[in-house]
Amino acid sequence: MSESRRGTSKRGILMLTLTGLCCSVAAWGIGESTSAHGESGAWSAPINVRPPLNTQYNDRYAVRTADETFSDWSAPVNVGPPLNTPSNDHYAVLSRDELTIYFTSDRPGSLGGDDLWFATRESVDSPWREPQNMGAPINTTFTDSLPFLSSNEHVLYFYSTRPAGSCGPGDIWMTRRRNKHSDWEEPTNLGCVLNTPADEIAPAFFEDPATEQAWLFYGSNRLGGIGDYDVYASPLGEDGSVGLGILVREFSSPGRDTRIFIRKDGLEAFITSNRAGGQGGLDIWVSTRETLSDAWSVPMDLGSPVNSPSNEGSPWLSKHGTTLYFFSDRPGGYEKRDIWYTTRKKLRD
Repeated sequence: MSESRRGTSKRGILMLTLTGLCCSVAAWGIGESTSAHGESGAWSAPINVRPPLNTQYNDRYAVRTADETFSDWSAPVNVGPPLNTPSNDHYAVLSRDELTIYFTSDRPGSLGGDDLWFATRESVDSPWREPQNMGAPINTTFTDSLPFLSSNEHVLYFYSTRPAGSCGPGDIWMTRRRNKHSDWEEPTNLGCVLNTPADEIAPAFFEDPATEQAWLFYGSNRLGGIGDYDVYASPLGEDGSVGLGILVREFSSPGRDTRIFIRKDGLEAFITSNRAGGQGGLDIWVSTRETLSDAWSVPMDLGSPVNSPSNEGSPWLSKHGTTLYFFSDRPGGYEKRDIWYTTRKKLRD
């Protein structure tokens, strides 16, 4: 497995059944470095990939089933200071050990409107230390927001409106590090195959547990979608290539559908959406499937007490599937959007 990016297939045979999506172009971000738009890079060898959703597996892949059951979600808890402030504090993602948190804030000390911040703690029962701005060159005087870690935590994807090296008004960028103790490197744009002249936001990394194929999910308002912003997915090649975006119809609607999170076993997905039938403005919706070869269920609103008449979104689920972080601007917070979490118990493994 490559040290620079974990999560691509070693089996070599991954089926693609969507018409016209049979290859990808060399991009950057995880494999070898190239310029921001790949001018100095050659075309990569095509990668053949199985679409991430609603596609039949070979029987040997259909091995994981939804045999885990959980209790209902608890009443949400505001994480409080110093993570939350009277400013907007939202879009949180945590490291696997839940000892580091990355989030977006426009609090005093930011370089632009929205910046990427992080905080650490000694243990899951310890208080969070004072957050630190990730600084330049990751943050700029433009919007830098919506972080998401790769499975090996050596890559941090995020959204930025910086104009230099961009493909549209807002693109998905990434920064790398050699290990969790090293510094983050100069960010690079994921290129104009994944990014388009439209807006690409809210990246979310998912590694298929059966094939080890890595995917980057994101929201986009590009032409050809269903509604406002829709959910797309691009395959990530182990050589650093980034494939074309595939519209994920199972997670999209005529409304706004952006940040998602797929549980590590690939059997439960959480979606940020303002589609009809919700509790408020933006809500968190959930979709499940029994096995990896099954279609996803029609998304259902997660309901109360997680959702409220206010806005809730940007879900992040712990590795055991028992803690869900999200943002909310519900009453009882610190004025604007805050980071909240809710828990559930695993009833059966």
